[in-house]
Amino acid sequence: MKPIEFQCHVKSFKKLTPTVFETAFETHQPLPFDAGQFISVVIPGAGPNGRDLRRAYSIASPPEAKEIELCVKIVEDGPGTQYLYRLRPGDHARAIAPYGSFVFEDKPGRNVCFVATGTGIAPFRSMALSRKFQENPPALGYCLLGVRTEDEILYADTFGAMPRMKFVAAVSQAGPNWNGFRGRVTDYLKGVGSDFPWLETEYYLCGHGGMINEVKALLLEKGVGKESVHQEIYYK
Repeated sequence: MKPIEFQCHVKSFKKLTPTVFETAFETHQPLPFDAGQFISVVIPGAGPNGRDLRRAYSIASPPEAKEIELCVKIVEDGPGTQYLYRLRPGDHARAIAPYGSFVFEDKPGRNVCFVATGTGIAPFRSMALSRKFQENPPALGYCLLGVRTEDEILYADTFGAMPRMKFVAAVSQAGPNWNGFRGRVTDYLKGVGSDFPWLETEYYLCGHGGMINEVKALLLEKGVGKESVHQEIYYK
């Protein structure tokens, strides 16, 4: 699908965690996209000499939803996140989409393992809620999310309610009352044991580059082929 420029009409804004917010908007014309793709938001006048900037954000809602939802981490000096953070219902913005090849591939009989850090879980929510995923579910599903503190966990309700989907939040700096897994998401994967279906699973990795490189190295050790590993690196 060729990217098109469109107008965004903001419908809602809400904080999901202390450092992450969700902006939802409708578009002035239909926006076809595949679950896992991203949009490029135009940041007016934020570039050198007052030129516009563009920043990329994964879509967190499925293609069938009426509204486009973005899950955005607040970056203090980030012109894109600061611009989106100020938008409220009734405001308008410009964007260009769709972009990206990080999309869900239906492979009957195979398992799926989503591995994310922070807002890298956004495209996985889009994939898991999409009609394509719902009508062609994997044999088993895993969603592993790495965050620093337990108040930064995203979409636990979405993935926790899905049949045949195991959701695990790996918290690296958990407080004393946290009863879940303590450590990085890569630590969890290293400790899952030999009964994990390593070779019967498709892996989707989204987050910071260090996590992705570490998971890829682990999968290589387990004999997982490169064709079963799909990735999208988030820099901020």
